[in-house]
Amino acid sequence: MLKEFKEFAVKGNVVDMAVGIIIGGAFTTIVKSLVSDVLMPPIGLLLGGVDFSQFFVVLKEGAKAAGPYATLSDANAAGAVTISYGVFINNVVSFVIVAFATFMLVRSINRLKRKEEAAPKPAPSTKECPECFSAIAIKAKRCPCCTSVLPVAAEEAH
Repeated sequence: MLKEFKEFAVKGNVVDMAVGIIIGGAFTTIVKSLVSDVLMPPIGLLLGGVDFSQFFVVLKEGAKAAGPYATLSDANAAGAVTISYGVFINNVVSFVIVAFATFMLVRSINRLKRKEEAAPKPAPSTKECPECFSAIAIKAKRCPCCTSVLPVAAEEAH
């Protein structure tokens, strides 16, 4: 079982997937920072100095301190039960950016694959003898291995 696991773990697809997950995790951290530190502050400023991460609704006041709470961290420190919809908005924006970046990456890879598939394939230079199955030159009329007469290809018949 250990041998089978080792074979599975070192297959190209598994290693590629692991690298993708690690890079994806790092990319997600960068995108979250982009959203919370770069994009949302100017959007909040345009909307009148609003900080989306501080949008919350108190469902139940905390046992340590009564409300109202100025910030989400104050509410959490007091043990209040909250719905943090501002953080949710930030996470939705982060998700949209990650999804778009992933879409663009997959789209680029698919374009490269289509170009590879569309590239003309070189004409074969050998064919197989129907009697001995050896590889012979495409223009040969007799097999050099078994000396059998080879069928004439449709292109050669004209």
